[in-house]
Amino acid sequence: MKARGTLIRRFPLTETSLIVHWCTHENGIVKTVAKGARRPKSPFAGRLDLFYHCELEIHPAKEGDLHLLKELRVDRARLGLRRNYVQTLAASYFVKLIDLVSEDDTPLADLADLLDRGLDYLDEKDADSRAVLHFEKQLAGFLGVSEPGIEPYRSIGGHFGGVPPQRVELMERLG
Repeated sequence: MKARGTLIRRFPLTETSLIVHWCTHENGIVKTVAKGARRPKSPFAGRLDLFYHCELEIHPAKEGDLHLLKELRVDRARLGLRRNYVQTLAASYFVKLIDLVSEDDTPLADLADLLDRGLDYLDEKDADSRAVLHFEKQLAGFLGVSEPGIEPYRSIGGHFGGVPPQRVELMERLG
């Protein structure tokens, strides 16, 4: 299957392979194995980094939810998200919020689009509290959990067992 998505998490599987999670437009949160990705001459070398938006070719698993990543092409590296700690913290918070409210292998085009717009904004402009509050408001609206008089992050947290702990530090740093 072909998909477009943002790399939201990665960790070692073996000495040479990685498990990579994607937030895709077509299939929601997808977990893949990138075989040999940790080898120096791997075709994946330098192309599996957090927040990268890619076009993917994935072979579905016969059993379970861990699919095989066959090919990818990086569309946007979003290197601006690494220009300072606050940018990276804000981007991580957006990703963790989306991951919190999503189910694996369930299409979520609106949420994937919201994540892409949020990360693209942070790639271009400095993080600020207005951007974070807007992201939370949009997310609560898409999820149908907006409640009059209640801050969107509190509504999300009330329905999903809390919000990622990075929010406290992020909002303190943004003033």
